[in-house]
Amino acid sequence: MFQDNLKALRKEKGITQEELAARLNVVRQTVSKWEKGLSVPDSDLLIKLAEILDVPVSRLLGSKIEAETKPDALAEQLSRINEQLAIKNRRAKRVWKVFAFIIGGIIVMYILGIIAFTGLTAHPAQSNTEETSQVIVGTETDT
Repeated sequence: MFQDNLKALRKEKGITQEELAARLNVVRQTVSKWEKGLSVPDSDLLIKLAEILDVPVSRLLGSKIEAETKPDALAEQLSRINEQLAIKNRRAKRVWKVFAFIIGGIIVMYILGIIAFTGLTAHPAQSNTEETSQVIVGTETDT
């Protein structure tokens, strides 16, 4: 347990084995042996070690400390947020497509209505001018 706690606390503080060894006036291999469970520090070094890691000695010697899972939890939460944003963006795109389709349909219907209206009003005028010209032509030939 001590070896696991030492390693977890050292990593949590962002201290390398070499840095810890330098602060304790021991060689890096000594810290490595502690973390592998091959040896343990004497009581004076244990007290200094607890001070450097800013924890009570009981925490170093206590039950196993689990490594922090905050980065994993944070990554998972960010993944969920990203997924929710992607769903929201897809919905927004669908809404804009439907909106564009409706506006496009209205514009097409408006244009067709204008064409139909101008077509209906143009035909009677053309038939009147044809009849008038026939009448005029017919009267000229009669005289």
